[in-house]
Amino acid sequence: MEKIKVLFVCMGNICRSPTAEGVFAKLVKDNELDAHFTIDSAGTHAYHVGNEPDLRAQSAARERGIDLSNLRARQVVHGDFEDFDYVLAMDDENYSILINACPEQHKLKIKYFLDYAPHLNERQVPDPYYGGSYGFERVLDMVEEASAGFLKALRESGRIN
Repeated sequence: MEKIKVLFVCMGNICRSPTAEGVFAKLVKDNELDAHFTIDSAGTHAYHVGNEPDLRAQSAARERGIDLSNLRARQVVHGDFEDFDYVLAMDDENYSILINACPEQHKLKIKYFLDYAPHLNERQVPDPYYGGSYGFERVLDMVEEASAGFLKALRESGRIN
C-alpha cells in the first residue's frame, strides 16, 4: 500500500502548519489510519528552521490532547513538490509562494487547507504569532474542521476506506 503524503505549509513552520500536522496526525491515529499516511509540515521561509513550535501553539494543542513538542521547523524544499501528494497552504501569501516555486507538473497538488472546510466561509488560516492566546484557539478550531473535511474528502475519493 502506497502512503498518502501530506505536507502542511505556513510561513515559518512554528504556528499554523505544525498545528495542522499535529491535529491531522491525531485524527488519523484516532481513526486507526496511521499506516496510510506520511504527514509533515514546513515553512516557505527559513526564519525558524530547527526550532520547536511556538510555545503558545504547543500549549493550546496540548489542551486538546495534541503533542507538538517533537516537531521542528523546516523550510519547504524543491523535492517536496515531487514527494508529497498534497501540499496544503494556510493562506494566500504562502499559496502564491508555493505556486511560483512549484514545477508545472506538480501544481495541482497545492491547495488551500481551508478549502476542506467550506462551511467556514474562509480560505485563510490567520497567523496567530503576533496576537494573544485566542488566535491559537481559533487556528485549532479551523484546523480541526479542515482536517475532518480533508479526511472525509480522501475517503469519498476512494484514496482510503
